[in-house]
Amino acid sequence: MASRDEPDVARHLERLEAVTDATLALLDVDAMLTELLDRVVELLVADTAAVLLVDESGEELFARAARGIEEEVRQGVRVPIGHGFAGRIAAERRPIVLDRIDDTTVANPILWEKGIRTMAGVPLISGGAVVGVLHVGSLGSHRFDEEDIQLLRIVADRLAIAVQVRLLEGDRAAAEALQRSLVPSVPHRIGPLEFAARYVPAERGGVGGDWYDVFELDNGDIWVVVGDVVGHGLHAAVVMGRIRSALRSYALMSTSPDEALALTNRKVLHFEVGNMATAAVGVISPPYDEMQLALAGHPPPMVAVPGRATETADIRAGLPLGVSREGARPVASVPLPPGAVVVLYTDGLIERRGEIIDQGLDRLRTVIEPGAPSTVCHRVMAQMIGNTPSEDDVAVLAVRRPG
Repeated sequence: MASRDEPDVARHLERLEAVTDATLALLDVDAMLTELLDRVVELLVADTAAVLLVDESGEELFARAARGIEEEVRQGVRVPIGHGFAGRIAAERRPIVLDRIDDTTVANPILWEKGIRTMAGVPLISGGAVVGVLHVGSLGSHRFDEEDIQLLRIVADRLAIAVQVRLLEGDRAAAEALQRSLVPSVPHRIGPLEFAARYVPAERGGVGGDWYDVFELDNGDIWVVVGDVVGHGLHAAVVMGRIRSALRSYALMSTSPDEALALTNRKVLHFEVGNMATAAVGVISPPYDEMQLALAGHPPPMVAVPGRATETADIRAGLPLGVSREGARPVASVPLPPGAVVVLYTDGLIERRGEIIDQGLDRLRTVIEPGAPSTVCHRVMAQMIGNTPSEDDVAVLAVRRPG
């Protein structure tokens, strides 16, 4: 294997800097990693290079990109943090150099089966957290030294930041696409009832877990749902999608909203461990003159009836989903005389920093008047949000029984 002199190192670093600053800005995560690993192999005169990233659980590394050992990625290699070569680098947060590659020093058999004889690796650290590992290998007798480690550190520092930025951008795009698919426009009318809805993500927090849903069953029952998964980003959006689908499925099996919420709660506790969500679920059955309503830790809907002051639905909220198997979610009956409007919403509409929630509820109550659902939504968003950047996601669903 060829050696490097100082002019070679300086030249390679200049080329790496140029690639990092210019070309890579136009590439997605995988193309960026492939391009950088090509430069790493050339820079260190190595035969193999690979990047493993920490998975969502924080307990394993998975192979995301490789050069010279592409089978790591193609075979979906995963390494427990704390075990093997890459796992130790991530756990100990320090560079490691190996001069013997076998089942006693590395967890991935591809590495010794490939004939790699020496390896060096460094952690990828961004914002104080380990996000992955970068390692290189030699098929010859080359021993990686302190100069190699310093060069790897330079690459790793740039790589960690670039990977985090690209992954966050990718997560945001995926979350937005998922959110759009799961929070579609609602039908203007189902049976005798009229609907309208609005959804706005937090201005700086990105897409989150708020959603609304309207659907009709074969027996004529019309279900309305508004919910909120705690958290933001792709994970919250994915959990939201699963909870929304579960509620739809359990609606087919249930006769009341509290039963559907109880079944969904069991699902969340078992399959979505560590996640929590709130939800308001209403069922309107023929002849559509009342709504059966249940709340799982969710703020109460507003009810506007012609000739009366708008009121907060008189109902006690049960525990949020994902908190406990115990605790009932009482069902209340909300009358729907002709012209009545019910507005369901998430807490981002009423919560403001420095205010108690009752202030937001009072403000919302004064805004809502009977009218067409689209007009109600427009007025609510104009008066409650206006031109103020939203600190949290906001979902609003209005349903009216026409006069």
